[in-house]
Amino acid sequence: MKQTWRWFGPNDAVTLSEIRQAGATGIVTALHHLPNGTVWPCDQIMDRKRMIEDAGLTWDVVESIPVHEDIKTASPGWERHADAWAQSLRNLGACGIRTVCYNFMPVLDWTRTDLSYLLPDGARCLRFDAVDFAVFDIHVLQRQGAAGDHPDAIRRAADERAASLTPDAVQALTDTILAGLPGSEESYTPDLFRARLADYAGIDANALRANLAAFLHHVLPAAEEAGVVLAIHPDDPPRPILGLPRIVSTADDMAFIARISDSPANGFTFCTGSYGVRPENDLPAMLRAHGDRVHFLHLRATRREADGLSFHEASHLNGDVAMVAVIAAALQIQQDRGIALPFRPDHGHQLLDDHHRRGGAPGYPAIGRLRGLAEIRGVIHALMYRP
Repeated sequence: MKQTWRWFGPNDAVTLSEIRQAGATGIVTALHHLPNGTVWPCDQIMDRKRMIEDAGLTWDVVESIPVHEDIKTASPGWERHADAWAQSLRNLGACGIRTVCYNFMPVLDWTRTDLSYLLPDGARCLRFDAVDFAVFDIHVLQRQGAAGDHPDAIRRAADERAASLTPDAVQALTDTILAGLPGSEESYTPDLFRARLADYAGIDANALRANLAAFLHHVLPAAEEAGVVLAIHPDDPPRPILGLPRIVSTADDMAFIARISDSPANGFTFCTGSYGVRPENDLPAMLRAHGDRVHFLHLRATRREADGLSFHEASHLNGDVAMVAVIAAALQIQQDRGIALPFRPDHGHQLLDDHHRRGGAPGYPAIGRLRGLAEIRGVIHALMYRP
């Protein structure tokens, strides 16, 4: 398996030299400075590729080319945004980059309520607190119908918590949810966010699936022409939020996406942390079912909490994910296909000097991911050992 590392470009607090020292050989990145909907020019792709190669690494996966909201809502003129997306695929292929991770989450990309949750051992991690999220939805955003979208126990707890929050705490929660996490497509003001939500009025899961199918039929010919494979990332959290549908959360969702097109270019990013939030998801079985079209792995573990909706990032081998079984399935898949599957240690705990490093992206600490990569590497070597 190919060990890769997510890097957010020249301004990332973790340098390419440090990534190489961690043992990774490949980079997962994007041209984050380009606005959503912009065609990625070949010269900028090649500049970034040379920077990575000069550090002794390879650019293995693009994560991500953002999918414009007009595509997701099938708004008039969505095709021109899809054409720009397809041209970026052609340009990437011409520059020798063959795997593109993307997502189809409405409005919000991955979502958390706490970027620095303190664990008993003193480490810090990302957390999604269902009560805090209900506070934001019901009391801060004041979305119509929000109270009915949360279980009674969560709603009652949110009512109590909202009454005790200071204005600074409310602002911090709002900023965490709306400002955009690393790799997110956009950030929002509350008013712009409400307007975005209104764009999805009348769009249910079936309509969003139809819009995804239309998008894929539009761009897959360009991907095939460029020799590029697409790898859709699951929803995070993997369930509807804010009245918005989510369509990449379960085994049934994966099966639907596979049926959209039998092209190998229509593939998956298998994120164990996202899929692992839902206890009914059998991750090794899901991976095996679509092993011919899994092109990229995010290996991380989440820990489900007592209310059934909250979760936090666990250490890579100690969450609710059957990580060893997942890695065993991935090793069999790459043997069957005769390839080296790229994976990266996704997210990580803030450990040791991570607490003091300035400018780091939430969820992407240096030492925490190094530990995760080392743990995963150890599992791989143990599974491949033949006395």
